[in-house]
Amino acid sequence: MALFGRRPRPEAEARRRVEAWARAAGGFGPDTAMTVSEIVCADPACPGFETVILVLAPGRPTRAVKVAGAVDALDEATVAAAVSAGA
Repeated sequence: MALFGRRPRPEAEARRRVEAWARAAGGFGPDTAMTVSEIVCADPACPGFETVILVLAPGRPTRAVKVAGAVDALDEATVAAAVSAGA
């Protein structure tokens, strides 16, 4: 159930799937931590929902990869393109 007009958090399975795609596309090993979050962009130029993948590689600055769309609506090609573009 959505509270206060918000969409429920994306399912853990969808977040894990996006993380696996990002990990494969970027060649990130198990020593690289990642988080996958879905936000609602308040900017009128934004597509509405945006997925943010934080890449926390040891000894490197944290990198944020932004993908237009909700976590559960993304596909592997879209995630791979976003990770590759931010490399």
